[in-house]
Amino acid sequence: MTSSSTASLRTPLHDIHLAAGARLVDFAGWTMPVNYGSQIREHHAVRRDAGLFDVSHMLAIDVDGAQATVWLRQLLANDVARLATPGKALYSCMLNDRGGVIDDLIVYKVADNRYRIVVNAGTADKDVAWMRGHIGQHGANLNLIPRRDLAMIAVQGPNARAKTWAALPELASVSHDLATFSGVQAGEVFIGRTGYTGEDGFELSLPAAQAARVWQALVAVGVTPCGLGARDTLRLEAGMNLYGQDMDEKVSPLDAGLAWTVDFRDSTRNFTGRAALETHPARNKVLGLVLEGHGILRAHMPVFAAAGTGETTSGGFSPTLEKSIAFARLPLDTQPGETVDVDVRGKRLPARTVALPFVRHGKALI
Repeated sequence: MTSSSTASLRTPLHDIHLAAGARLVDFAGWTMPVNYGSQIREHHAVRRDAGLFDVSHMLAIDVDGAQATVWLRQLLANDVARLATPGKALYSCMLNDRGGVIDDLIVYKVADNRYRIVVNAGTADKDVAWMRGHIGQHGANLNLIPRRDLAMIAVQGPNARAKTWAALPELASVSHDLATFSGVQAGEVFIGRTGYTGEDGFELSLPAAQAARVWQALVAVGVTPCGLGARDTLRLEAGMNLYGQDMDEKVSPLDAGLAWTVDFRDSTRNFTGRAALETHPARNKVLGLVLEGHGILRAHMPVFAAAGTGETTSGGFSPTLEKSIAFARLPLDTQPGETVDVDVRGKRLPARTVALPFVRHGKALI
């Protein structure tokens, strides 16, 4: 084991990562595995078979009470009223008054006026404070409970569900017919058919004391432990934003390629940030870039297109495509299929614009 971490927070699986020889780093104040030897091997395991991630640094927040739905409809840019039946989930941004993104998150409808929200590790404390500060008149009829007693494990890949059932047969019957982007409670385990890789699979929330047993059972049936490095290249290929890099409190979802997560349809739903979004429409569009030659695209590189200049927000090497790829905010008139130049360490290198995602369900889409 090697470690460059000075973080103080550890997940319930910390000792297992140490024993497996993981390289540990600080991520949002948590000591987390970045890889277990080969990031490329871990990436391919998820695309081709099944990979296993410790995501216990993320925070589940349970919300219930008579005003839970009303409150969430005001708090989030997407509309939880779209969750017509228990078990359904949606992805949303939580915005400030200027329309900037405080965080992006997933909301599961557990029952009428009962929800589970999963937020990012680096914004968790800020998110809870913001939520509590915006309870207002709903306080007497609203409970908000951060669940730091839970561990979270993601199993992702084309064989992820089958291997989860092999390792944890008690989960098979309740999750076998679970639809994509839905969740269900199975005893003490909450199963979400969601993920951050562009592959099928589950995200499991369970009591921290059970995490080691579940992790080891999954490894025993051939699921490959994976670190943050593979998680980043997988989400990049899948066209999925990373908070703090592709958007933040100064960036509107309309400028981060997330307009599809903002629901304007109910004109009476005055969610936080709505007025700012309606006053300031999108100033750019987000497209993918594929570097035509050698080099590596990174964040914050200038991009020169026919319609004007832009900037990369995330970038790296795609193990699936064996090319360097990036997200870029570009002028609105820029279209997929154009050739642009990217300033890579002082040299202008040609790249091709593409619609996102680059890869989904193991297949290249470009």
